[in-house]
Amino acid sequence: MFKLLQVTDVSPDQWLTRIKGFGIGIAPKLISALLVLIVGLWVIKLLGKLIARIMSARHYDASLQTFLLSFFKVTMNILLIITVASMMGVNTTSFAALIAGAGIAIGAALNGSLGNFAGGVMLLVFKPFKIGDLIEAQGTTGNITEMGIFNTVFITPDHKTVIVPNGPLSTGIIINYTTAGYLRVDLDFAIAPGVSIDKARAAAMRAMLSHDKVLENPGPEVSVLKVGDGMVKLAIRPYCLQEDYWDVYFNVQELVKNAWDIDGIEAPVPHRVIINKNLAEKVLV
Repeated sequence: MFKLLQVTDVSPDQWLTRIKGFGIGIAPKLISALLVLIVGLWVIKLLGKLIARIMSARHYDASLQTFLLSFFKVTMNILLIITVASMMGVNTTSFAALIAGAGIAIGAALNGSLGNFAGGVMLLVFKPFKIGDLIEAQGTTGNITEMGIFNTVFITPDHKTVIVPNGPLSTGIIINYTTAGYLRVDLDFAIAPGVSIDKARAAAMRAMLSHDKVLENPGPEVSVLKVGDGMVKLAIRPYCLQEDYWDVYFNVQELVKNAWDIDGIEAPVPHRVIINKNLAEKVLV
């Protein structure tokens, strides 16, 4: 009631004076905040275009470009709004604390997902592999068919689909079989000790070069891997393109086997030494 009487006792001239004084006092803050808002929005738009151009020039993944650009714009707009509000005299301390608390709570709830997300960003930025590459990672070997923000999809040689989280994938060891442009196929064969190594090598080389998917440069190799245990083990090493790996792996084994059969190259004969314990005891006595 007291406040009402005070309000009704104020004359229109006094009201105008108060409003004018309030307007004069707030006008500089309002104009400054409005200028900061306009300039800030223009700068954010300009930086967004610049960042998009840089990411396109570096051939970042399309999904990564969209996410990073959206994240940048949202973050910068929030900071701009807080700055403008503080210039208008609004206490933004509690608002900033609320945002920080919400961020901590969300981070704790999505701990594993955020780790996979961070790993996905790292993989898409540094590109240790690309779609179609044959890689070995996290105990899985296969071709990459999809690279997402949270996980990566493999197709294994036996046509199984394997989904690997990006968190452990980005921090583990990755073997990329495609980067060099060709692969070496590692095959081991054994021959009998009495067989000529040169003869076996010549037959194996002839068999490998007869395969149309075995590269001539670099050429195939045949080396002695081990001598002992009643055999001579040879390392058969043809080279091929990544997409031809499994054809060469299986077909070359058959070709070498057939070539050695034709040339009469014998394989080692498995043998076993059996000691008669009772007979050994009698001899010792």
